[in-house]
Amino acid sequence: MTSSTISAPSASTVLSAIRNRPRLKAAMKKCLTSIGYDTTDWVRVAMYRHAFEFIEQLTPEQLRVMEISAGSQWRSRFAFKSFTGTSYPTFDICKDVLTEQFDLVIADQIFEHLKWPARAARNVYAMVRPGGYFIIATPFLVRYHPSPIDCNRWTAEGLSYFLQEAGFPETGIQTFAWGNRACLKANLSAWRKRGFFGSLRNEPDYPVMVWAFAQKPFEPVRASE
Repeated sequence: MTSSTISAPSASTVLSAIRNRPRLKAAMKKCLTSIGYDTTDWVRVAMYRHAFEFIEQLTPEQLRVMEISAGSQWRSRFAFKSFTGTSYPTFDICKDVLTEQFDLVIADQIFEHLKWPARAARNVYAMVRPGGYFIIATPFLVRYHPSPIDCNRWTAEGLSYFLQEAGFPETGIQTFAWGNRACLKANLSAWRKRGFFGSLRNEPDYPVMVWAFAQKPFEPVRASE
């Protein structure tokens, strides 16, 4: 057998093998983090930093939290009083509502994939206790990515109106956006990690990620006379 018949594994093959081995993945992440390599998806870094700072102000150990189609980022970062994570299709936020109310409901990269986002937002509103919060994060300038479908995009302004239609008052909604041309270009073909040098400069004309903090009022909002 000659050397020409032996091919090195592709980068995608290696990455796929790592993803399918949780312990190896965790060890690799720890190693990369120790040398200053940020393994967070570049498009999410600014949002996570800001949202985590917001949650710290809410005293996370006292919060009863629900995350829709839960991942690991939020529950691994905080020692919440309680954490309820749902998964699709067992729980479909477009039609399902839990009877329990929560201090904080999180939807991280979920609403762009929903057939009926307005229905889902109203269901979230029902599950947030009076005075509680909804954190929603959704991409804007990213490529089409069905999981299993890809239906929706909002600007920061559009996200505010969307949340108002769900019942959250305008005065209780804070919206934000982050992005830059370098991040936009880097993610056209793959989901890039921030790595060593991914710029966190914000260029307002290129919003890659949009997010909001919406507070449910303590008292029902009365229609103006």
